Amino acid sequence: MNYSSHFTDSDRLYMAEAIELAQFGRFTTPPNPNVGCIIVKHNQIIATGYHRQAGQPHAEVYALRQAGDRAQGATAYVTLEPCSHFGRTPPCADALINAGITRVVVAMQDPNPNVAGQGIKRLRQAGIQVDVGLLADEAQLINRAFLKRMRTGMPYVQLKLATSLDGKIAMASGESQWITSREARQDVQVFRAQASAILSTRATVQADNASLTVRHHELPPNIQQIYPIESVRKPVRVILDSQNQLTGDENLFQQSGKIWLVRKQNIEFNQQNTTVLIESSASKHIDLYLLLKQLALQQINSVWVEAGSHLAGALLEQNLVDELIIYYAPKLLGHNALDLCFLPHLHQLALVPEFEFQSVQMVGPDLRCILTKKSL
Repeated sequence: MNYSSHFTDSDRLYMAEAIELAQFGRFTTPPNPNVGCIIVKHNQIIATGYHRQAGQPHAEVYALRQAGDRAQGATAYVTLEPCSHFGRTPPCADALINAGITRVVVAMQDPNPNVAGQGIKRLRQAGIQVDVGLLADEAQLINRAFLKRMRTGMPYVQLKLATSLDGKIAMASGESQWITSREARQDVQVFRAQASAILSTRATVQADNASLTVRHHELPPNIQQIYPIESVRKPVRVILDSQNQLTGDENLFQQSGKIWLVRKQNIEFNQQNTTVLIESSASKHIDLYLLLKQLALQQINSVWVEAGSHLAGALLEQNLVDELIIYYAPKLLGHNALDLCFLPHLHQLALVPEFEFQSVQMVGPDLRCILTKKSL
């Protein structure tokens, strides 16, 4: 793929706006990527569009509809390569060609095998100037979960932890509600609402009487205004229950939304909206790597993990966590309290999972740290 390096300040400005626009889809588009498109003519933005939901028109189509005949001879700035295949919607590359667009600036190539450079090739074959690679890093960031699934066949895993200053998640008795503040719990709702799936365990469901839903009324007012309750998707709740101990009477099953119950045996479980997934590895425990692979095959881009120290530790030891979101409460629980992660096999520093700080900020009285897996 030929990448262009001669971009103007105006090009960068328009692409930055397209990336901002793409982020409006982050609560609604998966399993599709977030994409924004801005159409410019005579140094003026004449139309904008972003992809809103799978099955609905793509960003380019929304922008072209707004531009109408004015698109003739204009430049389109798109955050991801325009598609070239018929899926639920017609190819966006054809729409740009038919509209008379003369230049397309693309932030990055789409790794989806159905596209993978073919959209750019089709545009160039039609005589359109295509420049690729503008603000590519920023474009990748807004689609990191989609891109990981396309490139590796694995979802992007975010592990949420709430802890005291001394790294404890509950008193020795198991009492844990609530270590962190109401503001932190509301902040979690924003992350949940962007996830494709929420992963937890039978133990967490029973101990906390957890529903693991997105509580729309706890989202920030600006998000509630943009995304009415019916438009915000409900992440699939994936619950590990290897010993078949959940009965169906738990609060989890009384809430609307899909549940995938992961078990080792196919025992009949008749609960509305609940599907039993059988993990059939030889181990008596659920193979987390194989489970995540299976979730990716079901078009799950991102997995938000809320569970206890054992699942957290297992994911970390197996190097399956892409991002840590840790809420620190200004409290000390003491040495008898329960540890943040159960990591019994870490005996050498060389084996320790390493992360890099991406952001640190106050959320109410608590401190939220976001870390990503350290690049090699």
